[in-house]
Amino acid sequence: MTAIAQQAARRRTFAVISHPDAGKSTMTEALALHASAITEAGAVHGKAGRRGVTSDWMDLEKARGISITSAALRFEYRGHMFNLVDTPGHADFSEDTYRVLAAVDCAVMLLDAAKGMEPQTLKLFEVCRHRRIPVITFINKWDRPGREALELLDEIEERTGLRPTPITWPIGTGGFFHGVIDRIAGQSVRYTRTPGGATKAIETELTPEQALAEIGEDWERAKEEVDLLTEIGSDHDQKAFEAHESTPVLFGAALSNFGVGRLLDAMVDIAPAPAPRPDVKGDPRPLEEPFSGLVFKVQANMDPSHRDRIAFVRVCSGRFERGMVLTHAATGRPFATKYAQSVFGQERATIDEAFPGDVIGLVNATALRPGDTLYDGPAVEFPKIPSFAPEHFWTARVRDSSRSKQFRKGIEQMEGEGVVQVLRSDIRGDQSPVLAAVGPMQFDVVKHRLAGEFNTEIALDRLDFSLARLTDAESAPILARQRGVEVFTRTLDGALLALFTDEWRMRGVLRDHPDLVLEPLLADTRG
Repeated sequence: MTAIAQQAARRRTFAVISHPDAGKSTMTEALALHASAITEAGAVHGKAGRRGVTSDWMDLEKARGISITSAALRFEYRGHMFNLVDTPGHADFSEDTYRVLAAVDCAVMLLDAAKGMEPQTLKLFEVCRHRRIPVITFINKWDRPGREALELLDEIEERTGLRPTPITWPIGTGGFFHGVIDRIAGQSVRYTRTPGGATKAIETELTPEQALAEIGEDWERAKEEVDLLTEIGSDHDQKAFEAHESTPVLFGAALSNFGVGRLLDAMVDIAPAPAPRPDVKGDPRPLEEPFSGLVFKVQANMDPSHRDRIAFVRVCSGRFERGMVLTHAATGRPFATKYAQSVFGQERATIDEAFPGDVIGLVNATALRPGDTLYDGPAVEFPKIPSFAPEHFWTARVRDSSRSKQFRKGIEQMEGEGVVQVLRSDIRGDQSPVLAAVGPMQFDVVKHRLAGEFNTEIALDRLDFSLARLTDAESAPILARQRGVEVFTRTLDGALLALFTDEWRMRGVLRDHPDLVLEPLLADTRG
């Protein structure tokens, strides 16, 4: 095995996906805590003197207690290098999550013990299915009243089609959580919460005799359920897991730091290491080839004291060395990497080298956009990351005309980062661009960031459109003459988008003009 292959084998690059409020940001902090990347885990709202989560860096995130942007955390655990990419959990930011999932080798699907498979979790799972990303399931909040464990397993299988294979099993029902039975190690583990749950929980291994004496009926019941799982063959199968046919399941409570260490162990033991990635031609690029990387996220002004722009790059092959000059595949121009960092919220550290699976932040990346490829040596380009179908459309205009220059610059930046899609037309002109988004909260982010980063107040006016379709130059003039239809150019890629007031209007236009080109965009559930 080459040195690069050895380094890749010890990498684990993953994301946590979940419905809002399932505990994703808390889990991110708990994982970092167990790996000693931080000393104290935070709560999402940072109440009662307890600090907020490190990954939520934007004021708007802290105020609302949600994750809006993505953060990348790099830490070591059991001799392995972890790259944990935190993602937005709110449905309005699912496009950003999709981009992040282009960079990972595995996903942790976080479920609320009381709610099970929720809509946004299922939507993100479908992205994992589409990308053939293996999924480990963690049933969270077991320290609160919830549903029966066996019932949750049935729902996972019914809703995802994956066979659940529990690695750990809870001792005690939801709300009365004593610990877990580790089915692989054959151990019973009792958890004791530390004050406030901000530091690692105390784990005590118990013999069967000790578990029976100290826990009693709850342990006996858990043991019977574990025996049942063994009888029906719900045991971990590595090949089935990697083939996206089964999902290992663990139980715990991220806020109390219960079961988090077992999840990290599972990531080391069974999560896949980086593998060769197909380029645009479908040919896998060997890990040992010269450096190549995929830009999956661009974020500006993460730190108010550093007015910079960071491109998050997943290393796909070769060895990265800070300072090397790479080629930007989209333009053929050189790109210097003097400033390379790991970034988690507003915390930064310089990275001097990186290997396949690692995530690096390249500073002052004004030319880079999500989906771009960087490479060294022979040319290579990875598939672009497609845009989601927008469902909400608002015009934006600057309130103070003297801030027009800052307004244009800010809108351009929001588009380059993928915060919103920007649409323009000759009829509307450049003074009031149309912003298109998957969810309405994206407009709040634009308004918040333009005010905070560009000192520019804007007014937003909603347009009466709810559906977008790709069209072409021949169809555009016909569509523009239809009632309830308007045609725009997406400035990011020059694509022509036809906007319709609703699906009924689109079907009416197609009935009258069946030869028009109207193609659905990615993740449009209406076909």
